[in-house]
Amino acid sequence: MKQFLNFINGEFVATAKTFENRNPATNEVVGQVHEAGQAEVDAAVAAGRAALKGEWGKMSVVKRAELLHAVADEINRRFDDFLAAELADTGKPRSLASHIDIPRGAANFKIFADIVKNVPTESFQMTTPDGGTAISYGLRTPLGVVGVICPWNLPLLLMTWKVGPALACGNTVIVKPSEETPATATLLGEVMNAVGVPKGVYQVLHGFGPGSAGEFITKHPGVNGITFTGETRTGEAIMAAAAKGVRPVSFELGGKNAGIVFADADFDKAIAGITRSAFENCGQVCLGTERVYVQRPIFDKFVAALKEKAEGLKIGGPDMPGVGIGPLISAEHKQKVMGYYAKAKAEGATVVTGGGEPAMTGEYANGHFVQPTIWTGLPESASVIREEIFGPCCHIAPFDTEEEAVALANATDYGLATTVWTQDLGKAHRMAAAIEVGLCWINSWFLRDLRTAFGGAKASGIGREGGVHSLEFYTELRNVMVKL
Repeated sequence: MKQFLNFINGEFVATAKTFENRNPATNEVVGQVHEAGQAEVDAAVAAGRAALKGEWGKMSVVKRAELLHAVADEINRRFDDFLAAELADTGKPRSLASHIDIPRGAANFKIFADIVKNVPTESFQMTTPDGGTAISYGLRTPLGVVGVICPWNLPLLLMTWKVGPALACGNTVIVKPSEETPATATLLGEVMNAVGVPKGVYQVLHGFGPGSAGEFITKHPGVNGITFTGETRTGEAIMAAAAKGVRPVSFELGGKNAGIVFADADFDKAIAGITRSAFENCGQVCLGTERVYVQRPIFDKFVAALKEKAEGLKIGGPDMPGVGIGPLISAEHKQKVMGYYAKAKAEGATVVTGGGEPAMTGEYANGHFVQPTIWTGLPESASVIREEIFGPCCHIAPFDTEEEAVALANATDYGLATTVWTQDLGKAHRMAAAIEVGLCWINSWFLRDLRTAFGGAKASGIGREGGVHSLEFYTELRNVMVKL
C-alpha cells in the first residue's frame, strides 16, 4: 500500500489522519494519503518564507532557470514513474497521458524558465521640473509564497502550468493537489530534492477543501497569492478567503463551452475535432465541448457521423489496447454525470447514443465508466445545456445564421472556450471577436502556444496566465525612479 506523504521543507511528513486513494478504473484502494492540518500548513508557510529570505531568494535568474531545466530533465528521466503514477490516479488511456500529461508537465518548467530570462521591463527617460533628467525603470519582484490549488483531470500538467512560472519568478509554492490525484505532485518532491532545489521552495500538502488543507492554505495570512483551477463555486469561496489581506488570485474555473460548425467547414476535420473536444479524457476537460451547434444544411449528417465516432471509442482501462475513453475520476463524479444523463431523458432529450453505463468485466467491473453520450432535441433552457457536466457528452442543436450562432454560444454564464469550424476566413475572425470567451479555436481544439494568454471570461475565471501574462500575476512590478 503506497503512502502519499506531505512534502514540507524538503522532507516527507506523515500525519495521523489519512484517507484512501483509489484507482478509478478498478475502484481498488492503491494508497493512503496523509491529510495535512493547520500545523502542517503553518510549517509549510514558515519554510516558504524562510526560503525567500535564504538561498532561493538570493539566487540569480540564470541559476533559477538552470535548476528548473534540471527539474524538467529529471521528470523526463523518470518518465515511466510519473506515467505510472498518473495512470493509477486518473485511469486515463496510457496513450493520452504519455503524449500530453507527462511531457507537457515537464515542458512547463523549461518554457517559463526561458520566458523569465528573456522578458524585459519598461524604461523611460524624462525631464524633471528643475530642468534635470530622471530615468525610471520597472523591476519585477516575486509575489512571495503562492498557494497552488490543483484539479484532478490533468494533475501534473495543470499543476506545473502554475508551479513552473511561479518558481521561475522566484516565488515559493505550496501545492494542494486534488484529494483524488495525490501521486505526481508528491513524486515531484523527490525530483526537487534530486536536482538541488532549496528546501521550502516546493511543498505539497494533501487534503480536502473546507475544514482541511485547502481552506487552511487559502486563509493563511502568510500566503501572498492564490492560483486555482477548478469549479466556479470553489473559486468563489477562495476569492472570499483571499479578500482578507487583499491578496491576488488567478482562477481558471468552469465552462459550458460551445462548438460551432458551419456548413462550409471541412466536414471530416470538424467531426474529428468535435469528437476530441467532447469525449477526450472522458469529457473531463475544462475546455471541452458540451454544447454543439451545427448549421442546418449539414445537421443530420453531422449527428450521424458524430454518433458513429462516439460508438467507435473503445472504453476501458489505461493499458487495454486501442482504448479511447477511460473512467470518470470517482464514484461521486460518476453519480453526478449519471444524474445528468437521467435529467436529459426526463427533460425530453432524444438520446442519439449512450446515456448509460457500459458492461465492464474482470478487473474493470467496478470502475467508474460511463458511455459517451449525444443528445438532440432539447430546448436551450434544459439542465444539460445550462450546467457544466464534465463528462463524455454533448447536446447538438441546429442553427441557421451567423448571428444566431453567436447568440447561442453567448447565452451562458460561462466564458471559457469555444471551437469554430469554417473555411470562410472573414466569418472565422468575426466569430472570434463576437463570442465571449477567453480562448477561441478556429478549425482546431486544445492547440496551445504557451506564450499566449490563457484564462476565462465571465464565470469562467479571473486573470490570465501563459507567457508574459504569468509574470503579471507571479511578480510585483515595482517602479524605480532615479534622478540624475
